[in-house]
Amino acid sequence: MKKMKLIRILTFFLGIMALFSCGEEGVIDPVLDVSVNKMDFDEEGGDKEFTISGNSDWSISNQATLWLQLSQTAGSGGSTSIQITATPNATGLTRSTILNITSPNGQARRITISQISTLYPSYNTSPLPPDATGMGSTAVQLAAKMEKGINFGNTMESPVEGEWQSSKLTESYVKFVKQIGFNAVRLPTNWVWTHLSDPDRMKIDPAWLARVKEVVGWCVANDVYVVLNTHGDNGWLEYNVNAANQEVINQKLKALWQQIATEMRDFDEHLIFAGMNEPLVDTPEQMAILNGFNETFIKAVRSTGGRNSYRVLVVQGPSTDPIKTATMMTELPKDEIPNKLMVEVHDYTPATFTLLNNGDATWGTAVYYWGSGNHSTIEPNRNAPAGQEESLIDAEFKGVKENFVDKGIPVILGEYASWRRTAATNANFLPMDLAKHNQSVEYWAKYVTKQAKANGIIPFWWEIGFMLDRSNNVVKDQRMYDAILEGYNQ
Repeated sequence: MKKMKLIRILTFFLGIMALFSCGEEGVIDPVLDVSVNKMDFDEEGGDKEFTISGNSDWSISNQATLWLQLSQTAGSGGSTSIQITATPNATGLTRSTILNITSPNGQARRITISQISTLYPSYNTSPLPPDATGMGSTAVQLAAKMEKGINFGNTMESPVEGEWQSSKLTESYVKFVKQIGFNAVRLPTNWVWTHLSDPDRMKIDPAWLARVKEVVGWCVANDVYVVLNTHGDNGWLEYNVNAANQEVINQKLKALWQQIATEMRDFDEHLIFAGMNEPLVDTPEQMAILNGFNETFIKAVRSTGGRNSYRVLVVQGPSTDPIKTATMMTELPKDEIPNKLMVEVHDYTPATFTLLNNGDATWGTAVYYWGSGNHSTIEPNRNAPAGQEESLIDAEFKGVKENFVDKGIPVILGEYASWRRTAATNANFLPMDLAKHNQSVEYWAKYVTKQAKANGIIPFWWEIGFMLDRSNNVVKDQRMYDAILEGYNQ
């Protein structure tokens, strides 16, 4: 009797459970779930996985069998892991397909598959195993070693090296810069504009690669840290941070950095790569695209292996604008190696003072006088507007410090500069109160240097031949040089 009662109770509970798992008429509810509804492959293809779960048979319709293979196209109930393999896409066009998953229980699901194309050949032809020799510093530790920074500006980024300067770069100039106190240089470099031997393949002229490597070698040999970038290059990237050009720019960036990184792979941590220069970004959508560009740069460098597996890399904020970077760059691009990224911003605040050297423009009135105690009573209409002096610099750097430096992410001030308006360079727009103007220019240089350092930001003065004489390796604007050093030392 006890056994019969136990069976009745068990039967009762099984019936209750069946009711909960069935529809109104006692039919089991159909189930068909897939773990993803979209997959994106890069141009090299590869393997990905997804899972199908259900309580009935299922099948997958694949119309792209020429380039997309599935480990299984049919199955029964339960949970099944499917491997999907895409072949390399060398068609020059993005391709896509839809996988339709159906079940006799009436359920259907779909997965959209997309793959970008290879526009250029892979230049990662000789990847090496990771090599940490001489690469032991984290980004924070390396930043602490870079005491004073300066640009070798308007030199290797010009169409022909040195045509915007009095001379090409020499090892004696590297030694001179080190001698006067700068142990870190930024090397803006033109690659796309005039140094592609085969533009259709994004092939860099081997002679130019060798020349850049020579200059980098001089820096490293003289214990000078060097930040090497892909510079403005006539705007191929900077003006194209948008969805329409996203795919092409990513592929160009990848091709360039595979070549640059492979050529420079053997240098130790004295060499730092910076992905680009001043990518123009104004919207969250553009910011997402920029993060993708930065990740393309990072992956291309890391893929070459050797010391590049551990090299410190610099990624650019939106427009390299301090305020935009602090507010829009809410996360760093992904890097498989931890603690090896720096962020770059530039500062020419206000541009009407630092950049508007040839009179007024539609976007602003030229400013000749800047900073506390430097306003002119002779020419008051050329004083910096309220809110565009020290307090604005302070706010810019405060935001960068709080959002990056305080979180263990080093920041370089890749460019900053102020220029004198002189009779030789600006005869038609010469300040009437020249003494106050010169005082303003020097004060701006000192103040920005000082505030950058105070906020943990590494400043790199934009030197293009006004302060230093590259032909003779001498300081030709002593007052400007002294102002920058005062900023460092205060």
